[in-house]
Amino acid sequence: MGNKASGAFELTAFEPVETEERAGASFGRIRIAKTFTGGITGTSEVRMLSVGDTSGGPASYVAVEHVTGELDGRKGSFVLQHAAWETSAVTIRVVPGTGSGELAGLTGEFHLTVGEDGAHTYVLEYELG
Repeated sequence: MGNKASGAFELTAFEPVETEERAGASFGRIRIAKTFTGGITGTSEVRMLSVGDTSGGPASYVAVEHVTGELDGRKGSFVLQHAAWETSAVTIRVVPGTGSGELAGLTGEFHLTVGEDGAHTYVLEYELG
């Protein structure tokens, strides 16, 4: 990937929509909102499905996230797809074909880090084509 954008984001909403307990597993459906600063400025809406053990252990999740704003000064929107296992291995990619406006043709990988203080930072490695 030829371009990199980095910065931070804050969760502005974390709303459990539905939970369901099953033998050995707890399932959840969650709505999340974020605000981005840095290379990405704007907001996002996330729809997440998660599963964890019934004792509250590490969860695995899948999610789609619609990001709206600017990427390195280019206005538009795009969708990220998340897949995580035990929250230690996370893959987040731009869904091809979802870029709009000046972000049409966007592809890339999104890397996030959660610091010990709970702060969320990101690096988006991307191509615009």
